[in-house]
Amino acid sequence: MSADPAQAAPEGAPPSAKPAGKPSMSDLGPRVASAIVMISAALGSLWAGGQIFILFWLAASLAILWEWQRLIGGARERARFFYGVLALVGAAVFQANRAPELAFLCLAAGAVALAFVAESGRRLWSAAGVLYAGSLLIAIILLRSSILRGFEGVMWLFAVVWSTDIMAYFGGRLIGGPKLWPAVSPSKTWSGFLVGTICASLAGWSALRWQLGPADVATLPILLLGWGTAALSQAGDFFESGLKRRFSVKDAGHLIPGHGGVMDRLDGFLVAAIFAAILGSYKAGMNSAALGLLNW
Repeated sequence: MSADPAQAAPEGAPPSAKPAGKPSMSDLGPRVASAIVMISAALGSLWAGGQIFILFWLAASLAILWEWQRLIGGARERARFFYGVLALVGAAVFQANRAPELAFLCLAAGAVALAFVAESGRRLWSAAGVLYAGSLLIAIILLRSSILRGFEGVMWLFAVVWSTDIMAYFGGRLIGGPKLWPAVSPSKTWSGFLVGTICASLAGWSALRWQLGPADVATLPILLLGWGTAALSQAGDFFESGLKRRFSVKDAGHLIPGHGGVMDRLDGFLVAAIFAAILGSYKAGMNSAALGLLNW
């Protein structure tokens, strides 16, 4: 979820037309204001839990689906979105009732429908959009509905991803230095990556100690888990940056001032949430995914 204000260039174009030097912070004001609103909404839904939490993340997933279909372009966007909505709503209902197999079946059926409706050359891209949005939806509901530690697991995830987002932004702009992967995302630096992931690791560990107490937090495993999750979050940023370059698009949308679209804000969080849900489910089962994630 780290900031990527650079414009996406067409394939083969130079990575950036900006002069060398540290990027400016002229976009900081709109970013801060939008971030406060988004963080407040996310925390409010987490605190409320239940249907409010599910509806909040269903809305986010629907926005991602719409932006994905718009981003890849092609014919019958509205029809593709309609079938995708049916798939995501079905997945949310089944996952809320602890039926992940049926939730994944809904996504698979939706992917087939979108591929059928899309024009030649965009069938796989269109189908991938519902899987991309739906994976976030299933993962975050799975974590929050965990029998134990559901609230703490999602709060830890927020702390890790938000911290790497914020601190990578400031680290990259204040320190500068070598670029991380300029061909895909010209604004990201090694300094931003290291500052972001280290701070995220500490933030996640601190959030757990505050919620659970020092005795219930295994320091080294949680620090390493936070670092790895933050690194995956930044990898999610690169995936979306590469996708936007593939289709010569600057932002996935314009819904959020200073940030672009919902995809632009949740690209890193999406990958981190999927990783957390898979790891937690592997360790403790799908009904206790958050417990498996945090219990070391």
